[in-house]
Amino acid sequence: MKKIIFMFICCYFNSLNAAIKNPDVAFEFDDVPLNEAYEYPAWFKQSFLNLQEDLADAKEAGKKGIIIYFGQYYCPYCKLLIDVNFKDIDIMRYVRKNWDVIHINTRGREEVTDVKGKILNEHTYAVQEKTTFTPSLLFYNTDGEVVLRLRGYHPPYTFHAALTYVAEKHYLRETLAAYLSRGDQTLHFDRQDLIEEPFFSSPPYLLNRTKHQSNRPLAIFFEKGNCHGCDILHAQPLARPAIQKLFYQFETIQLDTKADTPLETPQGEKTTAKEWAQKLAIFHTPTLIFFDEKGKEIIRIDSVVHFFRLHNILNYVLSKAYLSHSLLFKQAHIF
Repeated sequence: MKKIIFMFICCYFNSLNAAIKNPDVAFEFDDVPLNEAYEYPAWFKQSFLNLQEDLADAKEAGKKGIIIYFGQYYCPYCKLLIDVNFKDIDIMRYVRKNWDVIHINTRGREEVTDVKGKILNEHTYAVQEKTTFTPSLLFYNTDGEVVLRLRGYHPPYTFHAALTYVAEKHYLRETLAAYLSRGDQTLHFDRQDLIEEPFFSSPPYLLNRTKHQSNRPLAIFFEKGNCHGCDILHAQPLARPAIQKLFYQFETIQLDTKADTPLETPQGEKTTAKEWAQKLAIFHTPTLIFFDEKGKEIIRIDSVVHFFRLHNILNYVLSKAYLSHSLLFKQAHIF
C-alpha cells in the first residue's frame, strides 16, 4: 500500500510540471468562442468512426482501450486541452502508449457505429453519451465498457492523474474522487479557508424540497481550502456584476467538501457536507450543482469554468430551457 501511495504522489508531481512552469495557464484564459477553428493533433487516430473496429485495433495493438474525444472546432476549452495538456510531452506519450484517441464533432453529422453496433450520427452519439460540456473524454476499456467520463477541461495535474486512474484500472476498486483524494497532500496553493460571496446563504442548510417546493432554483458550490481553481473562480467570473446578479436569483449554498457541516439535502436526507460530496462522487473543486425548485438535479459543472460558459449555464437554468432542450442541443448558442 505504501508503494502504491508513493507512486501516486510521484505521478502527481510529474504531472504538475506543466502547471509549475505557468501555474495559471490552465485557469486564466478567455472562454469566448474562437474566431477560427482549432486543429486537433495529427496523432489522433484517423478513424472511419466504426468504434467496434477501432476498439478491436486498439486491443490488437496491446492498448488499454480507446478514448472518444468530443469537441467543437470553435470551443476555447477544447483548444486549451490541445494546447496545454496534449502538448505536454509526458501526457502525450502516456496517452499514445495506452489508448487510440478518436475525434467526434458534437455538432457533426458523420455516421458513427458505436461500440454496441448502433449506427447514428456524431451529434446524436454525443447526446446519447451525455457529453454535456466540450471537451469531453469517454474512456472505453477493451471490453467496450465505459470506465470514465471526463466532462469539460481539467488542468494537467488532474488530467494526468485521471489517465493513470484508468490505465492502472483503479476504477475496479474505487471512484476517481477517492483516488484523487490521496494526492491532495501534494497540491499546495495559497488559501486554506473558503472565499465567501454576498449571495451565499447562511446555515442551517435545510434544503429539503420534497415537502415544500421552492420558488427559486438551487445552486450548490462544493469547494475546499487550498484550492487554486476555487480562488480563480471567485477572483474572476464570480467577481463580475453580471454573474453576481444572476446568482441572486438562486438559493446559493457554499459547502466545504472536507467539513462535517450538517445539512438536509434537496431529497430530504440528513447528512454532512463531506458525506454528501462523497455520495455525489465530487472529484473536482470547485464543482457547482444546480437543482430545480423540486430538488431534482439539472446539471453540474465539475471542470474549469469561466465567464462566458458560466453566464450561459446560469441563463439556461433560470430560463428553464432544460425542460425542452438538452444542453448539447443549445451548444451552438452557449458554447
